[in-house]
Amino acid sequence: MARSSDLDVAYVARLARINLTEAEAKVFQKQLDDVLNYVEKLRQADVSHVETAAHALPIFNVLREDAPHDWFTADQALSNAPLKANSLFIVPKVVE
Repeated sequence: MARSSDLDVAYVARLARINLTEAEAKVFQKQLDDVLNYVEKLRQADVSHVETAAHALPIFNVLREDAPHDWFTADQALSNAPLKANSLFIVPKVVE
């Protein structure tokens, strides 16, 4: 894991063109160091007995079966259209 000297908040702020005061840079550097220390602590935990999982809870596919079936005909789909021509919907122009 990176040491606090490897990640300099003030340097990254300059690269991102973010104007930080010295006080803000010190606060953010402390917060970053705390996060990195916590991550290092997490890396030391023994998780060899824990089963790998992508989610905390099991996820099941709740979608319907993908089976072909009849849908609307073109006339049915266009039956409520306010404007239509040649079996197509007429819509307002949105690009100039």
